[in-house]
Amino acid sequence: MTPATRWLWVLTVPCLAFLLTAFVLPVALLFASSFTGEAGFSLSSYGEFVRDPVSQRAYLRTVRIAGLVTLIGMVICYPAAYAVSLMAARWRVLLIALVILPLMTNPVARTFAWLVILGRKGLVNNTLYGLGIIPEPIRLLYTENAISIGLFHLFLPLMMLPLISAFENVPRDVVLAARNLGASELQVFTRVLMPLTRDGLAIGGTLVFTGCVTAYVTPAILGGSRHLMLSTLLYQKASVTLDWVGGTVVAVVMFVTTLAAIYLIRVLSGAHRTRPTAGAL
Repeated sequence: MTPATRWLWVLTVPCLAFLLTAFVLPVALLFASSFTGEAGFSLSSYGEFVRDPVSQRAYLRTVRIAGLVTLIGMVICYPAAYAVSLMAARWRVLLIALVILPLMTNPVARTFAWLVILGRKGLVNNTLYGLGIIPEPIRLLYTENAISIGLFHLFLPLMMLPLISAFENVPRDVVLAARNLGASELQVFTRVLMPLTRDGLAIGGTLVFTGCVTAYVTPAILGGSRHLMLSTLLYQKASVTLDWVGGTVVAVVMFVTTLAAIYLIRVLSGAHRTRPTAGAL
């Protein structure tokens, strides 16, 4: 080991020590405590989670909403990010600033704003009622749709920013060369742009899905107690019923689900394969 390499390892020690203390060790203890029963090692807590109808519905609802929000985010943000990357520098900077702006607002304040919009006497109901489209206000709050809308609004910047960065890193000469060689717009999109931006798509999808699974404030406010997700179920078990082992199991299930989703997103997006080069295209 050269002196330069040795110093590089020395510089990484504080970071590694912090990660080991603040992340690896707590997660290991979390996993270990979830397998604890009255007679030592036991899987009974996981069996109770699987058999419990409330836990089943919360898990399926969480995965369904997180997957839907991630998919909608990819479909909407992908062309939008491409359009932003093609704009002039001053407009691109302005739009990126507008995308980042919601991240500077407290998530609680952003979520409560949806109460004004989706409430029984909120903006949507008043508008539809005033236009004569509905005879009486409809229930928009405390539904899965309200949770999905709130989560999409919450994590939209986390999908846009990686995609904008990915499109900005695509060489313009590659796209022009493909068009000069006779490639159609569809071929340019599927064989040039998508392979070169799949890393950004995978990163954005990972951030959004993970955020949706672990978010608490938005599902708690917009979903209420009728539509529990894993995060709100974890809060109920740990703080309301004081079922610490059950809460630990929910936390482990959330952790494993996010890891599985990260792997699946990378496989589906092709980000695990070698990034193509301009010469290969």
